[in-house]
Amino acid sequence: MYLKTSLPSVTTEEALGAAIDAVGRAEFMPAVLDYLRTLAPFHGCLALLFESDKRPVHVYDNVRAERRAVVIDRYLDGAYLLDPFREYFLNSRGDAVARLREVAPDRFRNSTYYQSYYSHIRLRDEIGLFVGLANGKTLFFSIAPVDAEREFSQGDVRALRRALPVLSALCRRHFDRYDHGEAGTLSVNVEEVLTAGAGACLSRREGQIAALILKGHSTEAIARLIGISGGTVKLHRKNIYRKLHISSQGELFNLLLSELAKP
Repeated sequence: MYLKTSLPSVTTEEALGAAIDAVGRAEFMPAVLDYLRTLAPFHGCLALLFESDKRPVHVYDNVRAERRAVVIDRYLDGAYLLDPFREYFLNSRGDAVARLREVAPDRFRNSTYYQSYYSHIRLRDEIGLFVGLANGKTLFFSIAPVDAEREFSQGDVRALRRALPVLSALCRRHFDRYDHGEAGTLSVNVEEVLTAGAGACLSRREGQIAALILKGHSTEAIARLIGISGGTVKLHRKNIYRKLHISSQGELFNLLLSELAKP
């Protein structure tokens, strides 16, 4: 389901130093995840912004392209409403590390969420990390074990909980500088940023669609919002990625952060 990511060959201290150095830069998310991987080995990560009863906003992922419709689009199109981790956020708030078995209902495998969504992503275990940001939103990391059949150990959970204050400080320093409006981590006109600098090659319509992609809209939702077919949206997405020489939504988000970081 996830792109295979090499586990860091550096020490925890070295990985932490790299994460600190990446604050405010496009490399921040990969760097902070490499830091966490020195504490609890994992490959997969999906990062979202949670806010009250609003739809989550996509921030980062390393999901394989052929699995995006099942893992990401289906979640953002409505599966999130039944997600035990989101329910935990709504009831608890604050910084936290929680394991799926700690937040899931006692008949989780019989739930609609499990049957319609979770069984299709084929994970045996999952850990959620919650970081409260200054704007009242919460940054949520969903991480999955190196092997889908493997479970996290209690030692993994303890290590992540010990590191939570460090993770929270890093994320607040990085994300709070960008987020002052309703667009999650995006505090400026996203379309204008995406069609400037490296994105000057994009048309106005491509900039509009790229912005909607970053805000977490699925292909079908984008089609409804701007009045074109789903096939046309997919064609625009393909052209956007080709023109920008990228292959994922995560790289598109990193490009946006790079433009925002420019003086």
